[in-house]
Amino acid sequence: MYLPEKILTNADLEKTLDTSDEWIQTRTGIQERRIAQKDEASSTLGANAAKNALNDAGLTPEDLDLIIVCTSTPDVLYPSTACFVQKIIGASRAAAYDISAVCSGFVFGLSIAEQFVKSGRYEHVMVIGAEVNSRIMDWTDRKTCVLFGDGAGAAILKRVESSEPSGILSTHIHSDGNHSDFLIVPGGIGREPVNNDAVDNKMYCLKMAGQSTFKMAVKRMSEVSVECLEYNGLTTEDVDVVVPHQANRRIIETVSQKLNVPLDKFFINIHKYGNTSAASIPIALHEARESGKIQQGNLSLLTVLGAGLTWGAAAIRW
Repeated sequence: MYLPEKILTNADLEKTLDTSDEWIQTRTGIQERRIAQKDEASSTLGANAAKNALNDAGLTPEDLDLIIVCTSTPDVLYPSTACFVQKIIGASRAAAYDISAVCSGFVFGLSIAEQFVKSGRYEHVMVIGAEVNSRIMDWTDRKTCVLFGDGAGAAILKRVESSEPSGILSTHIHSDGNHSDFLIVPGGIGREPVNNDAVDNKMYCLKMAGQSTFKMAVKRMSEVSVECLEYNGLTTEDVDVVVPHQANRRIIETVSQKLNVPLDKFFINIHKYGNTSAASIPIALHEARESGKIQQGNLSLLTVLGAGLTWGAAAIRW
């Protein structure tokens, strides 16, 4: 993973917003979040996470066959952020492209990488979640700006032969565009060109229907978790650790209750980083592994909901 150095605490937000540390923590579980500096972007955060992943795997950039960057805050409209990452790390052999599934991006990216690796088409596929959410925040809107932070996480997939089912057992992804207005940045260039009115009305900032999103996150994350486990002939009792999307601690607690999985089986780091969107799960995976929460042989369950709406789950045997 890679995180910007700048930390924005709830106490900092108290100075500019009608809010308090207690209000934010009670409703979200967030204490602080990271904010990208002016010279940082999704590509630079993602490239640093990529370098760390390569070092961890003992590989070189030239070993990569494909780079998938999952981001909803690309550096520019085009070319892809993945091409910038490829250039920065020197992965001259790799194909590179972006996907956009917002918070669900990393699980969607895994689902693509899984197919390439299991089919034998590519040997090494890197999946990166990278976001600079601070660039699309309305910093006067306390309902949204307190929730999000910046960061990146990366993982490398390689085919490994095993006598027992291991690695990514399966991925399960879904979308429902009927609820696309729950989480949306309404400004763009496809419907109408960039214009001053849209900028003045903060149409290039995130808009969110908080209660509707909360209810849908609990419902869909719980459903897809059960779908994923049943597909593999597993139950919640087989799960060693759940790595959920870090959007709101209350969502995680409610999903825990719905699944009847003890909360101490859930890896939670939202208090430190807030919602880092597509970077959320890979950052949590890295910290869970480094802290010993994930051990060799463990079964981990990833579960997420994001704008679109999109949602998904993955089962991984380490």
